[in-house]
Amino acid sequence: MTKTLSKLETLPWLRALPASRRRELERHSIVHSVAPGTVLFEQGELPGFQYVLLSGSIHLLGRSITGHEVLIEVVEPPDLVVPAAVATGQPFLMRAQVSEPSRLVLIQADAFREAVLREPLLAQQVIASLAGQFRRLVRQIKNLKLRTATERVGCYLLALSKRQGTPHSAILPYEKKLIASELGITRESFSRALSALQKHGVEVRNASISIQDQNRLAAACGLDPLIDAANGPLPIHEAASIRPFKKARTRRSHK
Repeated sequence: MTKTLSKLETLPWLRALPASRRRELERHSIVHSVAPGTVLFEQGELPGFQYVLLSGSIHLLGRSITGHEVLIEVVEPPDLVVPAAVATGQPFLMRAQVSEPSRLVLIQADAFREAVLREPLLAQQVIASLAGQFRRLVRQIKNLKLRTATERVGCYLLALSKRQGTPHSAILPYEKKLIASELGITRESFSRALSALQKHGVEVRNASISIQDQNRLAAACGLDPLIDAANGPLPIHEAASIRPFKKARTRRSHK
């Protein structure tokens, strides 16, 4: 286990902590390689660990009392998995399922909360993670409330092609039903939207999408940088470089 825990030293934010606090966290942590399909926790469960995603991705899914399930968010590295629940000790509001081979650090929830309470640097990093997740949530709400289904799908394809580094094409990362749930529509509405986008230069072949003209598609779907800008997590270690606000000087009026 010591050999496994030594890999925690690759986390820049952990290296920045005092040695005593780092050893304490390491004593309550373990690194896991997790297979696709693994459920980390169910909605309604109390947090036992703070999960830190090192590689791979995790789907956060919400389920109604009737069993209907939708994709709420995809967690990408490096980020904390639902730190709001861990920090407050409240039940998870979502189920977390690993979507591809992933590596995570599991830190016991009590030890993590204690470290956040005692270490301003770690607290700052948790705030940075929470802020990034809040901003993604606001963008998601604006996307759902301000756009039609077809506009949502078109902007999703543009963002996907940019993320994959292929301006004129994109590969759907998972099944269409799951993507549709992330966009707040049904599988059938997703298919109709793809068909409607054909007149704007979109061609679909199974999971492969061809985009003839990005500018044309962006204009048709109302691409908005305040909604569609890169919204990945703030790298946790960069929180250490965030400087506290200085007290503003007040000008004295000269009469």
